[in-house]
Amino acid sequence: MNIAALLSGGVDSSVAVHLLCEQGYKPDLWYIKIGMDDADQGYSCPQEEDLEIVQAMAHKYGLHYEVLDLQKEYWDEVVTYTIDKVKRGFTPNPDVMCNRLIKFGAFHKKIGYQYDKTATGHYAATRIGYLDEQGYFVPVEHEDPFVKVEDLPQGESMWLGTTPDPVKDQTDFLAQLEDLQVQHSLFPIGHMEKEEVRHIAESAKLPSAHRKDSQGICFLGKINYNEFIERFLGAKEGPIIELETGKILGKHRGFWFHTIGQRKGLYLSGGPWFVIKKDIEQNIVYVSRGYDPEAQKQDWLVMREMHWITLNAVNPATSNLPVKFKIRHVAELNNGTLFQRADGSYFLQMEKKTNGVAPGQFCCVYTPDGKICLGSGEIALE
Repeated sequence: MNIAALLSGGVDSSVAVHLLCEQGYKPDLWYIKIGMDDADQGYSCPQEEDLEIVQAMAHKYGLHYEVLDLQKEYWDEVVTYTIDKVKRGFTPNPDVMCNRLIKFGAFHKKIGYQYDKTATGHYAATRIGYLDEQGYFVPVEHEDPFVKVEDLPQGESMWLGTTPDPVKDQTDFLAQLEDLQVQHSLFPIGHMEKEEVRHIAESAKLPSAHRKDSQGICFLGKINYNEFIERFLGAKEGPIIELETGKILGKHRGFWFHTIGQRKGLYLSGGPWFVIKKDIEQNIVYVSRGYDPEAQKQDWLVMREMHWITLNAVNPATSNLPVKFKIRHVAELNNGTLFQRADGSYFLQMEKKTNGVAPGQFCCVYTPDGKICLGSGEIALE
């Protein structure tokens, strides 16, 4: 088995490599460079420590490693997408698009196609089986764990599965992957919880054992996200208005600096205050007081473009498909029913109201048992 392992310098990808080596594999290590090296603009993303860990892992296990520069691809695809969505008043998710277009996209086109599998440290899994009439997943075991999809019996498919650690599960960040990208993927730590991964790293004395999990968007480096947005969109002062009373509470510097459900960064007294909605044309930000205000909740949403991962394995035209879903990176999955409308969009009826439904975010859809990620769609204005 010829395996490429994407090593970020974090503990998760390091343990993934360790487990592969324990199983007798000798993966080639690849570090993807996406941080923008533009010191004048402040985009420098510190990578020295990452590369030191990659080199240390290569030396420890006698592996070959290389650095692949995908800065241009990241800028053209992910950063451009982010700026465009923010400019239009949406809430983008750069991490989702980075996985689809860069780690599992551009890398495969340039390098990954040469390998049988590409391994990462994501908390996810690939599972073989089928969906029963109620939409529940039925697993099927095979002697060869790396059996190719084209060799599976009729009716069986490969699926993107969730992990035992609901807090760390990252299928929502992978829910825009294509079918072939999932088939080519390998998730060595997908059956583990974070605590177990940390324990393995410490026992094996991996160089990243005590490194903190990364936070934020890597390419920004030390620059503040709002500062980055301002460099492209500038600032435009507008009113902050209380939704219930119409009272002007203060001013903001541009609606693009605020997202639905936001609490911090409003600088209003007498709170807490939450962003409820935005008027893009008038440059108005509406807020409501109190924790989890009812006005912020809704029990439905619409997705204009639903992306199904496993092709020909889900009937998207089903009039009432029972699903679990989530719209943010949270542990809890909620129940709902998915309907396809005449215009091809999807209407999700939630079992209970939820807050923070923001256009531009991805709604991730799962089987009723929560074991399989079926795909995701971008939440639309409706």
